[in-house]
Amino acid sequence: MSLHSQVQELQLIQHSLLPGELFSFILPPEDSRIWDALLDPSTDASSPTSSNIPTPIPQPKFQVRALDARIWFEVQFPEGYPDVDSTQVPSVSVNGEGISRDEHNRWRAFVQEKSAEVQGNDYPVFQLICMHLLPKLHEEGLSRSMNSPEQKQQTIRLPSETTPYFHALLTSHHLVSPTKRRFLQRWSSELSICGFAKVGYPGIIYVQGAQENVEEFVSNVKSMQWLALKARFTEPIDLGSDAHCQSWTEFQKIGEVVEEMRRWGRDRYITEMGIGSSSLK
Repeated sequence: MSLHSQVQELQLIQHSLLPGELFSFILPPEDSRIWDALLDPSTDASSPTSSNIPTPIPQPKFQVRALDARIWFEVQFPEGYPDVDSTQVPSVSVNGEGISRDEHNRWRAFVQEKSAEVQGNDYPVFQLICMHLLPKLHEEGLSRSMNSPEQKQQTIRLPSETTPYFHALLTSHHLVSPTKRRFLQRWSSELSICGFAKVGYPGIIYVQGAQENVEEFVSNVKSMQWLALKARFTEPIDLGSDAHCQSWTEFQKIGEVVEEMRRWGRDRYITEMGIGSSSLK
């Protein structure tokens, strides 16, 4: 059972990578070929011998990195993972090129903090890498590029008193895909907008920021494949009412969405559509 679970988690990581993100095994060539074969969708991981996979199966060790980052992560599953006691957790190391000791220690602390948060969840290594570490890498990479001398000479797309400020609400039958969730998070950072996504059934996406950024975000969302996606509105809003909107957040329950919009004084935008009452109209 542990091998099948490991294969499922590694496949989930692979399929959730965004453009510019890389996954590769750090194993001797023959061991890497064994794991590449195991991750092939045509292989029955519950019975590797039936797929002509040599045994014994080596313990997987792999790295995940982003092309625009100086830091990458190496992960090794302990023997029997995930069917082992909680004291035997996957090893996650931080590696980098041209980084200071302070930066390395800061990343190690971040890995330890997020590792503790995801323990006990399904597919904790996937959640750690795809929902925390890689997004953090992109966030820091974007921050460095924005602070570079070349970028400072360019016009940064941030809302100001003279920039039209917009917000948008979209709903869908569901929002489950880790890849979509990571794209939403990445776009919100790249476009300097804030908001949230309600994951599960139904899916709800709300954003606000400079008009051109919000419109680009909505266009990006529409370009993806959805079931029953509806753009409820994209319209101007008072810039002075965004005090509570600082970053990108995910919610699990509709009640959390209603409460968040109520804090902003915007709950009518969703309750008038039936969100938070009985169902989506």
